[in-house]
Amino acid sequence: MTTGATTLSASTPRVSAWRQFSWSVRREIWENRSIYLVPLGVGVLIVIATAINVMQMAPRLHTAPLDPVQQHPAVEAPFIFASLLLMFSTMVVSVFYSVDALYGERRDRSVMFWKSMPVSDTITVLAKLSIPMLMLPLLTFAVTFATQFFMLLLGLMGAGTRLWAHLGLLQMWWGEFFHLVAFHGIWWAPFWGWFLLASAWARRAPLLWSTLPPLAIGFGEKIAFGTSHFANWLLFRFVGGMNGPPQAYPMSTGMLMSGNALGFFLNIHLWTGFAMCAVFLALAVRLRQQRGPV
Repeated sequence: MTTGATTLSASTPRVSAWRQFSWSVRREIWENRSIYLVPLGVGVLIVIATAINVMQMAPRLHTAPLDPVQQHPAVEAPFIFASLLLMFSTMVVSVFYSVDALYGERRDRSVMFWKSMPVSDTITVLAKLSIPMLMLPLLTFAVTFATQFFMLLLGLMGAGTRLWAHLGLLQMWWGEFFHLVAFHGIWWAPFWGWFLLASAWARRAPLLWSTLPPLAIGFGEKIAFGTSHFANWLLFRFVGGMNGPPQAYPMSTGMLMSGNALGFFLNIHLWTGFAMCAVFLALAVRLRQQRGPV
């Protein structure tokens, strides 16, 4: 019997940690369709609005051109505005996904089923972290690229090939890619880790519990000491990585590129953010091991 059991155990295929992680990420995408439906929906609406605008502006597109200094930002502005709308939609989806990621499986009692699968709590939590930190920024960039491509086609049909002269497409797309992945994903790692921790801890209203402690700390510090160090730190984590030199034209590619990639990854604040995120994730993993359905 022992030999048979040993043979059976040896013949059982062992799934690698990477394969478990990749399938866990796919499961998150399958179960949370808003991850891709919201950016796609926003992209479609932008293309439709662009088509309507081109049809309305067609009689005036061949009038006297703008001043040469103003032509480039004027042509680029609708493309940047479209990318900002998609970035905002991604931020909203990321926040609501992260807050509900671990709470939702306890609420619908599916946590017991998923815990019976041969996937560790650590891999499950890391897969959930990868959605707002990496997958959503990458997906949003793909949607942004497709949206702006269709906007470009519509613009070419309306204004002709002279539109090419005022669009630095490669620079714009690189700026959007870097901005989405580096800032919306990686720089905000402490936020995503905190939201997952709140999601694992809360018994109800996880969004409330994810926002109340930071607000309490900020107001408590202000009332007790008259300082705003914590509030300033939150503001720095939210926009600090995106602070750059003032732009003459806010709706331009320059607002997306506030620094170089090497300087960003050598920033000490980025790595302290990773350390904080790691602590939050470790606590979230521990809570997922202990907490049952709500």
